[in-house]
Amino acid sequence: MSRIAGVDLIDSKRVDIALTVIYGIGRNNVVDILDKADVKNAKRVKDLTEDELNRLQKIVDKEYKVEGDLKEEVTGNIKRLKQIGAYRGLRHARNLPSRGQRTRSNARTKRGKRQTVGALRKETRAKLDTPAAKTSESK
Repeated sequence: MSRIAGVDLIDSKRVDIALTVIYGIGRNNVVDILDKADVKNAKRVKDLTEDELNRLQKIVDKEYKVEGDLKEEVTGNIKRLKQIGAYRGLRHARNLPSRGQRTRSNARTKRGKRQTVGALRKETRAKLDTPAAKTSESK
């Protein structure tokens, strides 16, 4: 297995796809990285030479903020937004979408599973409607 930026690349995949496994490198960045390293994008990771791997490693380390450093920066930015009381920070704190999406009918991924508010189950309601329950409430 080949390692770049502390991430194992899958040997059977093409280089342009395998590099996207690294946090902070997407399809557009891969094109630039492969051009600078002079590596063909159709090549498989297992077919890369040591020299090509070293060139890819140097370019990723020198020019891109990836993995832990990038995650640290992102969490720092979110923490700063919360601290200064910005609207986006409040949305992050409440675990709601922060970029203007509607939440009345969608946003299930961000908000989580539906939780019913104000409705009782049939069993609970039946217990509350029994005469014994009504007499104990009135005492």
